[in-house]
Amino acid sequence: DGVADSDKVKSSNLDVKIPKAELDAEEKGAEEEPPRESDSNILDVSSDYPRDKHISIQRHLADLEKLADLREDEKKPCPLCPEEKFKACYSHKLHRHLQNLHWKVSVEFEGYRMCICHLPCRPVKPNLVGDQTLSKMGAHYHCIICSATIIRRTDMIGHINRHVNKGETESRFITARAPKSSYEVVKESATDVQVLPNHATPQKTDSYFNPKMKLNRQLIFCALAVLAGERKPIECLDAFGATGIMGLQWAKHLRSSVKVTINDCNENSVTMIKENCHLNKMKVKLNIKEEDSDETVGDEEENSDTIEVTKMDANVIMHLRSFDFIHLDPFGTSVNYLDSAFRNVRNLGIVSLTSTDISSLYAKAQHVALRHYGCNIVRTEYYKELAARTVIAAVTRAAARCNKGIEVLLAVALEHFVLVVVRVLRGPTPADDSAKKIRYLIHCQWCEERVFLKEGNMVEENSYQQLPCDCHGSMPGKTAVLLGPLWSGALFNTGFLRRMLLEAMQYGLDEAQPLLKTLVCEAECTTAKHFSTHSPGDENKQEECGVYIKTPNTSTESYLVHGKRKSEEVLRSTAKRQRVEHSAEHPPFYYNIHRHSIKGMNMPKLNKFLSYLSEAGYRVSRTHFDPMGVRTSAPLAQFKTVLMKYSTPTYVGAQAEGPVHLPGEVQVGEGVPAAAEIKVEEAEFVEDDQSGVATAVFAQSYPTHCEAD
Repeated sequence: DGVADSDKVKSSNLDVKIPKAELDAEEKGAEEEPPRESDSNILDVSSDYPRDKHISIQRHLADLEKLADLREDEKKPCPLCPEEKFKACYSHKLHRHLQNLHWKVSVEFEGYRMCICHLPCRPVKPNLVGDQTLSKMGAHYHCIICSATIIRRTDMIGHINRHVNKGETESRFITARAPKSSYEVVKESATDVQVLPNHATPQKTDSYFNPKMKLNRQLIFCALAVLAGERKPIECLDAFGATGIMGLQWAKHLRSSVKVTINDCNENSVTMIKENCHLNKMKVKLNIKEEDSDETVGDEEENSDTIEVTKMDANVIMHLRSFDFIHLDPFGTSVNYLDSAFRNVRNLGIVSLTSTDISSLYAKAQHVALRHYGCNIVRTEYYKELAARTVIAAVTRAAARCNKGIEVLLAVALEHFVLVVVRVLRGPTPADDSAKKIRYLIHCQWCEERVFLKEGNMVEENSYQQLPCDCHGSMPGKTAVLLGPLWSGALFNTGFLRRMLLEAMQYGLDEAQPLLKTLVCEAECTTAKHFSTHSPGDENKQEECGVYIKTPNTSTESYLVHGKRKSEEVLRSTAKRQRVEHSAEHPPFYYNIHRHSIKGMNMPKLNKFLSYLSEAGYRVSRTHFDPMGVRTSAPLAQFKTVLMKYSTPTYVGAQAEGPVHLPGEVQVGEGVPAAAEIKVEEAEFVEDDQSGVATAVFAQSYPTHCEAD
């Protein structure tokens, strides 16, 4: 019977596959103990365990009563208790016993109840208590999925949950199909993937899928689409495939422009990636290399609908093969894979990495940031940009060790992740130029002013003199802290971002378009009203890595060539001669307008404040790092001066110090009721009515008073 049941399990077309090792154990008649349960709570089942489901596993209470064969005129024993524990009794007492002891403390799964069992299913080891051991240690549960016997109810619930997380929801003793499939199909960007129910927990699942990372996947797709427009075909690697959603989107939309390789070191993940490829009508070229065997399965013909799936460590595959585009998205930090990523990446290729260890990068676990990134950071108002510069500094050092330099194309730090996209420049000269941009930062802890240390190896007598603020002279003790080493260069490349925006518009990526527009304005340090789809200098040329590249608006071929060093030098020299003023780097860091607001004053609207700073002669833009952040070339002192000039005092009710005259001969000094009589036509200029009419009136007259002075 055991062999027949195992054949049924193998032959049935199930969504969840039972591992081969467990099937072998079933054929032998002995079930192994689950590795994650403690020895004191699990009892192994003997070899003569019945092949049908245990009598303690029933659907209804009536089924359990049928086993007892209840009769009013006869005493019957409990079917789940030994005679020495519960003696035979009449039907009414036995019914209460079955309901209150066995049925109420049962564990439910897929319509079945695993009731507590007191039978001597396995001999219990004797101890000093002697006969009492059977009554205390004999109570246990029988797992409906495997043959494990578990003592505690909480352990049984956890044991069942682990089966569900692994996709093992088909009972060994019930040959019927599970009423509900253990797989869920998720659709994103016209790509279907099937995931396990616990796909949102990366530590416990083999198919981690986070819907909140959709924006991250769209940004990476746009970056790959831009690279695919420069040279075809390109070999791209998704080093941590999980469900394979990212690689499937690359192959499904870019088709013949890319040769996609999806890698994962977990065997269950590789199986799921293969199934997801078939779900999206993609052919699979399976290349699994392990320590003991090398096996290649797949079609010999390679076409645009073929995806290569590999099972090996990410460091190994990046050491063995060369790629044009590499994306790293491990669980946590990605510093362990940077050396391998830059070892064989091709010249002018792109490396993108997503870091999700935000507790350390956002300075909540500073010791972890020091251990992983070798960087000292503290919590500041610009902590998200600090996290991005920390990651880029680690990327720069890893690339420099491989005699490669980098050009940062994109750096995004949001709530759940930090995304960095860099272009690789081969050679010791670009490596030296990139390494020189790693510098330390002086941060004032009183006013949060900050400045990068000057280049040079000479020790300065007083580093506080480099800070624009005078907090060290007016405050006692040490007022500043040294942060870093950090990346001090630009975080964005305007030309690359514009082409990413064009790709996002072409493929209909609605979530990425607003962010890319913000990034373009931030890279150029301009406001949104000055935004255009073309660069201000030359509408057809974009500068990247010292190379001018044609945008899709032109019909001629791209200036970028495929790794020709001689042509690169010509283009670089041409780019240096044609460099214009608008290509200047954006100011580092930003200020939070709420952090520096004046107490007792109503600050102006953010967009108006940006225009005030721009009128004062400073470069200014908003930033994606902080919705209330202002990236500007103005020092903090001038920032506060402009903010103070256009802020208005806060008034509560009618407690104004003097009468304020309104247009139309309406006065507010007499009290609040007078303010209610203001006509709507006369109060159209009011922007924020939360702080009272008197405040809005003063905001109207305050700039006029300053101009008169």
